[in-house]
Amino acid sequence: MTEIDIYKAVLGMIDLTSLNSTDTYTKIAGMTEKVNRFHDTYPDLPLPASICVYPNFAKTVAETRRTPGVDVTVVAGCFPASQSPLSVKVAECDAAVRDGADEVDIVLALNAFLENRPEEASREIVEMGRTIRAIRPDVILKVILETGALKDTKLMEEASFLAMEAGADFIKTSTGKMQPAATPEAAQVMCRCIKSYYEKTGRQVGFKPAGGIATPEDAITYWMIVSDILGEKWLDKKYFRFGASRMANNLISAIIGSEVKYY
Repeated sequence: MTEIDIYKAVLGMIDLTSLNSTDTYTKIAGMTEKVNRFHDTYPDLPLPASICVYPNFAKTVAETRRTPGVDVTVVAGCFPASQSPLSVKVAECDAAVRDGADEVDIVLALNAFLENRPEEASREIVEMGRTIRAIRPDVILKVILETGALKDTKLMEEASFLAMEAGADFIKTSTGKMQPAATPEAAQVMCRCIKSYYEKTGRQVGFKPAGGIATPEDAITYWMIVSDILGEKWLDKKYFRFGASRMANNLISAIIGSEVKYY
């Protein structure tokens, strides 16, 4: 594949995201309308994989979206800190799916995981997964490890396997709300864990780098990591996503050869 081919493929793997305290229903509806109208301007480029918002905006995106194949993603489970009772996290996931979420990104309970209570952290993932799948069995569950808080490779490996064994469909590097966010080093660790888990179980878990990813060069870096470690089978939006909204305009600009500020 050429670099341009990779840019186009990655553009279709982006979870186009707005997670700001200043988000409003009007703003989120406007972002969704930009996705609806994207092919009016760029008919030969792919739409994003999903639109990612806070749970209270799930219905706004679901009701505004007119683009088949673009999912509604929410961050739930008391994102980004995951510092609320499990009952609150479960209720938030439940409400989001009932409001139209196709995908739910939750955060590993670091309060338990970092104090060597992995069973508690696992139970939270299981409960939130069970809740959303009781409503819709096809909802995708992504678990954010917040690798910037995991200070060594061993912890990243333990978190990766814990999330996958608890039912994650994807494991994701970061919330983007703390530093460091996504790094190539963390991506390599997580992808090796995904490969090992697949070889042992036959279940294909996806990978999502997120946080601080903005340039076409970043796209190439993470594409090559996934390609080298996991192989072509993962080079599809079913198993590879980017939490990288800033990268969308930069990729479009690189593809067409002039500056674009569409999103």
